[in-house]
Amino acid sequence: MLTGQASTRTARQAPEPPVIFLMGPTAAGKTALAMALCRRLPCDIVSVDSAMIYRGLDIGTDKPSPEMRREAPHRLIDICDPCQSYSAGRFLCDSLAEIRSIRRCGRIPLLVGGTGLYFRALGGGLSRLPRADPSLRARLVREAETQGWPALHRRLCRIDPEAGGRIHPNDPQRIQRALEVWELTGRPLSVLWRADRPSAPPFEIVRLAVSPAERSRLHERIERRLRTMLQRGLIEETAALRERGVLATGMPALRLVGYRQVWTYLEMEPDRAALVQKIAAATRQLAKRQQNWLRSEPCGPWIDSGRGSLEQVLDEASIQLQKAPALRPYWT
Repeated sequence: MLTGQASTRTARQAPEPPVIFLMGPTAAGKTALAMALCRRLPCDIVSVDSAMIYRGLDIGTDKPSPEMRREAPHRLIDICDPCQSYSAGRFLCDSLAEIRSIRRCGRIPLLVGGTGLYFRALGGGLSRLPRADPSLRARLVREAETQGWPALHRRLCRIDPEAGGRIHPNDPQRIQRALEVWELTGRPLSVLWRADRPSAPPFEIVRLAVSPAERSRLHERIERRLRTMLQRGLIEETAALRERGVLATGMPALRLVGYRQVWTYLEMEPDRAALVQKIAAATRQLAKRQQNWLRSEPCGPWIDSGRGSLEQVLDEASIQLQKAPALRPYWT
């Protein structure tokens, strides 16, 4: 039998668990796969989703059900009020604290989501950029309300062609941030990106990317999930938040796909068929941006979640994970 001192020394010498990134576009089946992985490995889930951070926005963000969260708690869900801003820098601090906590328990942090900027912050750190300026952000939002975000994107392209090329015209949060950095520093965001090379993370990362291989299958999933959200009461959820003053024009949460379109629907003459088409189109655009980002990342082989059962998808993910030397001890 080992003495207490020897046991402590052995525990200290044991390698710390790696961190698994489970990435993919919206509606790709990440949550179901994450739950299945937690049944097969000693994983704890950390959400990497810029929408699920908001309290009260449940249906439109497709949060895991209470039953799922009782089985496998999801960290970094419901941590902000809808009126609050939440930055990639804050996510980096919060997620690193959760990762340290999970690894101290000898378990594997499983980072699950589709917010590419958050994954990039964790995988490579963040450049040191100026803090947000609330008054400047409010002015940019007012300009967008009158001119439209595409006009502000064109302004960004004139100021910083490189950042304008990397940021989609329908990505208001990143357009706003790039213009804010320019006005605060007088320097293009792309120049600051290159000037400050972030350091590597203090842990090993094993990456998994999951998505239906056929775009049509992903679109079918998006439309099926949207119908479910509407049946569960997405319109009613948004209306209740609006009536209570939880959602208001200019709030960060109101930029989220689904809530933004429902808000317009409630403000104007209702046309439910047009609403459904607008949400579906916006969600497809979001999924496309997420997939384009993933293709630029070192994700390894993609797992096709559009073919076969969840058990088959889990088996394929397990095969990929067993290739990582740091995870092999967990399979023996």
